Amino acid sequence: MNTRARIAVITLGHYIYFEQFDGLEAELKKKTAELISFIDKDKCDIFDAGFVDTPEKSFDAVKELKKQDIDLLFILLSTYVPSSVCMPFARYITAPQVLVGIQPLAHLDYSHTTTYMQLCNDDICAMPEIAGVYRRLGREIPKCIVASSVQESFIRNELNEWVDAANALASFKYATIGYLGHTYEGMYDMHTDPNAIARAFGSHVKMLEMCELVKLVDEITDKEVETKINIIKKTFTICNPSVDPITDFVHDEDLIIAAKVSCALDKLIVNNNLTALAYFYKGEKNRYEEIAANLIIGNTLLTSSGTPLAGEADLKTAAAMLIMNRIGAGGSFAEIHPFDTDSDIVLIGHDGPHNIEIASKKPYLRKLKKYHGKAGSGIGVEFSIRSGPLTMLGITVGEDGQLAMVAAKGVSIPGEVPQTGNTNTKVNFGCRVNEFLSRWCEAGPTHHVALGCGDKIETLKKFSILSGIKLTIVS
Repeated sequence: MNTRARIAVITLGHYIYFEQFDGLEAELKKKTAELISFIDKDKCDIFDAGFVDTPEKSFDAVKELKKQDIDLLFILLSTYVPSSVCMPFARYITAPQVLVGIQPLAHLDYSHTTTYMQLCNDDICAMPEIAGVYRRLGREIPKCIVASSVQESFIRNELNEWVDAANALASFKYATIGYLGHTYEGMYDMHTDPNAIARAFGSHVKMLEMCELVKLVDEITDKEVETKINIIKKTFTICNPSVDPITDFVHDEDLIIAAKVSCALDKLIVNNNLTALAYFYKGEKNRYEEIAANLIIGNTLLTSSGTPLAGEADLKTAAAMLIMNRIGAGGSFAEIHPFDTDSDIVLIGHDGPHNIEIASKKPYLRKLKKYHGKAGSGIGVEFSIRSGPLTMLGITVGEDGQLAMVAAKGVSIPGEVPQTGNTNTKVNFGCRVNEFLSRWCEAGPTHHVALGCGDKIETLKKFSILSGIKLTIVS
């Protein structure tokens, strides 16, 4: 379920000016349309809460905003505004807020400036006063966007980074995250209190059992399998064994069981209205083991379509993958692999789940006779993330039991990677690789991360502000 953030815009003015200067009110109201034009409408739903210039009108706007269940409020200051006009939003609106002052002119023509012209460009005048009201009411002072209209690229980037961050947070709103099986034995960093997820994101963690997935597998028809196999063959390149002796040929029966499990996984997501899923099952050479060992293709297809799945029952990384997906980075399940001190790169990848939307080329399928550290055998997915800037996001738990984020930006480097049926991306973090890895580990992350395309650090900073989840940047 891909939830779009509900973004509201309210424009503030000062009624006394409009009795003194003809045409000023109409001119200032145009600023609302300009602000909205900078927001990418494909990313969110926008609610124009109108123009208010008295506390009484603000109270009415607050009542309407509460009905809209908004995720983010942009408060546009059109000129000097008494802080009483903003107080109702500071006091009654619990959604995150951003103060915006966009001055029409880059600078005044000082020798020809009139009071009317100054009032048209007084967007920043009241911002300190209004920030003070939030502090005195015991509310967090909103972040502020200050610019002139000529700085259009800066304004667009700032507004849409906030929208991306709001989209990520909105994806958790009223959401159900599935938890199938149990954590990998001995991985203490995987253990997550579902209440920590509820506290951080407001999402429900639903406990699922393998028997439900097995029942769905048994109900899949031959037609469904045929359709899914066609999708698999179109999406992936099927490879012969590599130099790794645990790789094997992909046979028809391998595709059939993988397709069945993929179809069943699709239905599990729909039947339980899941936004994301964390899963793991340690089998003992039984039916459950066979199905759990063939989840990789299905969870890769789902992750790539916007429903992230995290292996080893890692709820926190399922959340990190969802965040990365909603901010436009993709988000593939990964961990740190061997590094190269000659080239200052580290391999980052995993045996699943993956996001092929950010793959450098058409991904490979390789049959694996065994999964290292796991039971069973099946088909693995192999690719690298496309070259260019990337971001790595991990979610961990602090000593207080609350979730915290750890992130870093790097560059995906093209080149040869191991042919082991896993993803592997060569990443350079702009410094000596061993030094970076030391700093990363010292930040206390879990060993899993969500790896995505693009430099998304500024958006993650905004997400941290909106969600209240602490963010540590490792550089």
